[in-house]
Amino acid sequence: MPRVAIEYCTQCRWLLRASWMAQELLSTFATELGEVALVPGQGGIFRITLDGEQLWERKADGGFPDISVLKQRVRDRIAPERDLGHVDRRD
Repeated sequence: MPRVAIEYCTQCRWLLRASWMAQELLSTFATELGEVALVPGQGGIFRITLDGEQLWERKADGGFPDISVLKQRVRDRIAPERDLGHVDRRD
């Protein structure tokens, strides 16, 4: 089963943001994900990976991901045929 890791900066106090994103992913992909891990880091890090492949990095991607964008990126890799409902129909 796929593993998502959310590495967050403890100095910046981004645990709450990271845990909320983890909760959203686990709620949406309850049967498709094996794990969502919270990984403490430092130096302004906020990186999300799926099985070691980077999905989002705060500095490279210009901030934090919108949760709908993150869900789409995860879906595109683990269940591309899956419809995310209203997340896919946002304009």
